[in-house]
Amino acid sequence: MSELPGLAAARIWAAARFPYLASGIFGAQVTAVPGLDSVAIDERWQLSADPELVAGWSAAQFGSVLVHHVCHILRHHSERALATAVTKDDSRQWLSAADAEINDDLIPAGLELPGNPVLPRHFGADDGRLAEEYFALLKRREAGPEDEGPAAWLDCGSGADGLPRASDRPGGLDPWLADLLRRQVAEEVVRYAKQAGTVPAGLLRWARDVLAPRVDWRRLLAAELRRAIADVAGAADYSYRRPSRRAAAVSGVVLPALRRPVPELAVVCDTSGSMSEELLAMALAEVEGLLRALGMARQLRVLACDAAAGPAQRVSSTRQVTLTGGGGTNMGAGLAAAYALRPRPAVAVVLTDGYTPWPDAAPKGMRVVAGLLGDDAPEAPRWARAVRVPFPG
Repeated sequence: MSELPGLAAARIWAAARFPYLASGIFGAQVTAVPGLDSVAIDERWQLSADPELVAGWSAAQFGSVLVHHVCHILRHHSERALATAVTKDDSRQWLSAADAEINDDLIPAGLELPGNPVLPRHFGADDGRLAEEYFALLKRREAGPEDEGPAAWLDCGSGADGLPRASDRPGGLDPWLADLLRRQVAEEVVRYAKQAGTVPAGLLRWARDVLAPRVDWRRLLAAELRRAIADVAGAADYSYRRPSRRAAAVSGVVLPALRRPVPELAVVCDTSGSMSEELLAMALAEVEGLLRALGMARQLRVLACDAAAGPAQRVSSTRQVTLTGGGGTNMGAGLAAAYALRPRPAVAVVLTDGYTPWPDAAPKGMRVVAGLLGDDAPEAPRWARAVRVPFPG
């Protein structure tokens, strides 16, 4: 990978213009990726930039793009996209909404983005709103802010919408380090707001929220389940089980009909000795409630798993579940058992305290949602969509 032209000057400009964001600006790991034709950031503070693209920018423009992308990470846009159930089909609208949330604050404060950066006025909205509000407005419109000719780097990456990109790569900051860096920036924003200088109001609200967080894990779990089920239920394929209604128009040919599958689900429950029965019961009840709301409760199969998986139980209520076990832990065995079920589940929900080995990759053709139970649960693998479920109280 080649050297990025102008990176040092861009960082110096950005830190001088926005000193309260300096830790984030220098904490982001910037790498040249020739041929990317964009600048994108992932959820681990890794920023990829096409050197040919940035070579045509001034230090102020490149520095502004750095600030813009760091703000996507600071404002949890990938997590919020997840909670809003953003899919690939409406990613562009979410990115526009998230860009507008950033730009309406920072452009008046001196941000000099190249091209035509998205602002709320481009889609008839007021400044100072949240990305979720702008996104809802864009979803109701047939045309988005692309009519205004947005900048070529509008696709800001998985760090802005939570959807994987081909440019994503291993490495970056571990989640606990990323949280520390985010908190450090928040503290600097609040401290700078008390001294000489001006901090945009939206950024100050963000910093105060970070220092006094309010996370609704139930909303995140609901969004993950809805996204996983919608991806499968929305996949249509042809089947010869029922002839097509158009078959009468073609003599002597049997045409297949288009069918839309109803997803099968499996819940793998960690029943090892380290698990809290209270926490597991609470999370399992939440899964049942979510599936009932989605009309999917009749498809629920539950497997208890410690070092090995027990037989699957098809239940209509979690009150019918018998959780046996208490030995070691291996959620890989539980996922393998779920994968072996017939019909095969399209979505597997794993409820665990995280102290378990995981497979190297997700079972082929099966989406995995990991409910990490407890405040100290280790991270799930990157191929699983993870939601943290804290202890009650």
